Amino acid sequence: MNEAFDFAKDYFLEDDCVLLRPLTIDDCMNLLVFSLHEPELWKYSLTTASGEENLERYVRSALDARQALKEYPFIVFDKKTKRYAGCTRFYDIQLQQKTLQLGYTWYGKDFWGTGLNKHCKYLLLQFAFENIGMERVEFRADINNARSIAAMKKIGCVVEGVLRSNTVKRDGNRRDSIVLSILNSEWERDVKENLQQQLRQN
Repeated sequence: MNEAFDFAKDYFLEDDCVLLRPLTIDDCMNLLVFSLHEPELWKYSLTTASGEENLERYVRSALDARQALKEYPFIVFDKKTKRYAGCTRFYDIQLQQKTLQLGYTWYGKDFWGTGLNKHCKYLLLQFAFENIGMERVEFRADINNARSIAAMKKIGCVVEGVLRSNTVKRDGNRRDSIVLSILNSEWERDVKENLQQQLRQN
């Protein structure tokens, strides 16, 4: 049964492999290792958390957006290694239209290819569709970010098209953004089951 989404409520999403919990300002310390040693994680991002000052600015911005009822950021904890792995969030949340975007997702390199992302996406999609009744979840990426695009396609995202020169990058140049999505009907029909099968194979 669907529940009303409440920005003020702390939602904890978890399975045997991963815990997603609301991001807090104290998480700057949990994420600092990535900020200091893996600046390339934000190569294709419109915002960066590289460097301690940028990390704090990144986290505060996410928390301000939650306070403004626009976004809901999570920190990702890998239960297998008992380490914090990165961040993700819901944004552009339109409750009346029953749509949101899922993004601002990044993980430390040690967690690439481990199946962690699929566990996170499953929990987030399940929550979006089954708990709060979203009809559409959208994803966007820099058209040049082949790794991210491949990962989104693998979990069942459908490519809708490319927004040409739609936003300004940190270096001042403009980027083309690919738009993908999953509909509630697609989740129920086959995306959920296919993703569950992928999780069992990890």
